[in-house]
Amino acid sequence: MDFTLPPEFDDIRLRVRAFVDEHVLPLETDRKNWDEHENIREDVLKGLQAKAKKAGLWAPQSPKEFGGMALPMVAWAAMYEEAGRSIFGALAFNCMAPDDGNMNVLAKIGTPAQKEKWLRPIVDGKVRSSFAMTEPAPGGGSDPSMIKTRAEKKGDKYIVRGRKWFITGADGAAHFILVARTSDDPRKGLTAFLYHKDQPGWRIARRIDIMGPEEHGGHCELEFDGLEIPRENVLLNEGDGLKVTQIRLGPARLTHCMRWLGLSKRCMEIAQGYVANREGFGIKLADRESVQIKLGEVAHQIQIGRLLTMHAAWMLDQGGRARKEVSMAKVHVADTLHKAADVAIQLQGARGYSKDTIVEWVYRAARAARLVDGATEVHMMVLAKFMREEGRDFWSWGAGEGRRNEL
Repeated sequence: MDFTLPPEFDDIRLRVRAFVDEHVLPLETDRKNWDEHENIREDVLKGLQAKAKKAGLWAPQSPKEFGGMALPMVAWAAMYEEAGRSIFGALAFNCMAPDDGNMNVLAKIGTPAQKEKWLRPIVDGKVRSSFAMTEPAPGGGSDPSMIKTRAEKKGDKYIVRGRKWFITGADGAAHFILVARTSDDPRKGLTAFLYHKDQPGWRIARRIDIMGPEEHGGHCELEFDGLEIPRENVLLNEGDGLKVTQIRLGPARLTHCMRWLGLSKRCMEIAQGYVANREGFGIKLADRESVQIKLGEVAHQIQIGRLLTMHAAWMLDQGGRARKEVSMAKVHVADTLHKAADVAIQLQGARGYSKDTIVEWVYRAARAARLVDGATEVHMMVLAKFMREEGRDFWSWGAGEGRRNEL
């Protein structure tokens, strides 16, 4: 396997790096550019996104006919990592969750009419979107088979009743993908739907306060009490909801890893800049062996994460699902992000704990990484299941196992 990026993808990577340095990082340093939820202000973001569009660095996951770049996943890995160096970077290029995952799944499985109505406005940056799956107990969380929200078919419409919570970006989103139960069949009981925020029969019950900084639109609890969805707004077919979630969540988990690697590297940049100049007891911190060991350990873990992520991206580009490879990357990179932020805080002392740098922001955001898109323990269970089923072939070098695991 050759990890050398093709010249056209490396050129994109370098252009993204230069764009982040010139246009994005300066926005972090002035808190006037931040909103009340510790994200970039909407009006500031719009200007930044206009520059990214003009630079030809926009919507890398989306088809060219809709205004995207139509890049393969190995190119995403390189681009998203560079974008992820800034806490505002992925938003600048329209490759931030949940829009990123929604655009990808709509591009893959939407009908031509669905793409025109639901995908194009997200790619254009005219609307934001959300993915509504997780529910309060006893409903579905990491286990979608437990989903309780019901969509009852009446004629050519479905009537939805139930609750969802911790739905990222729901406050302010216009386009939603909703997963609801249409039967009690264990494999074909779920269906994925599209609906618009202005449709009656649902509401945002609350925007849930969280520990870390928030994405635009927060994390919300939703109530459905008679939302009517026409048949043409079903994604794939009735009963294909589990398939839709699998198509969406595999790549979405991996793109989290790509962005987290960029943030991990940024934490190390900030820490290295500090220890290179800070002296104590007659010696610079950078010259202390204990400091070098801490930095070396994190650098080691970041590179492992990059290889795991690129390998999974390559497998997805070959047509496989790469379930175990994505799980490995998700577990490792989530831990690495937390470690990178923790070490960067420790090496800077009080400065690291303050808001003088973005490291404390990253530290709080990093705690969610071990929960979102499947808790670490769930991914470990996935790996154990594959190891039990595949035996020694678990460590195969080929791409074939990804294809064997396709639906």
